[in-house]
Amino acid sequence: MRSRRRRRPSPQSPEVNLVPMMDVLMTVLIFFVIISMGLTGVQINGVTLPRSVNAAGEEVIDNQAETKPLVIGLNQQSELVLGGETTNLQALAPAVKAYFEENPEGSLMLKADRRLPYSDIAALLSELRKIGGRRVSLAVE
Repeated sequence: MRSRRRRRPSPQSPEVNLVPMMDVLMTVLIFFVIISMGLTGVQINGVTLPRSVNAAGEEVIDNQAETKPLVIGLNQQSELVLGGETTNLQALAPAVKAYFEENPEGSLMLKADRRLPYSDIAALLSELRKIGGRRVSLAVE
């Protein structure tokens, strides 16, 4: 007589392969990102947008020019350059404060030599923020 054996459940749990699902989700995500990037700034043909007018009914034209940033250079010898002349941090501080008093919405732009170590550039950026530059940026090519 043959004995019947019950098959024991395997100790391993079934595996779910998530890679195909992640591939599909990434494809859908990329599709929506590309579509949303293409929709920004779309002009619709045949639609004329209204113009801004003041209380007298005159058209308002925004002639307010964007404030130019104060450009500070840092040459290969780690010397500060402002307006084509070398300077130091103590002499630069009053110029930066005067710039921000004149242009409260202005910004500082640091143009540093590419051969300088980034630690020197980062230290100068933090010093410029301490002087009073709320918006300090690093120029790149």
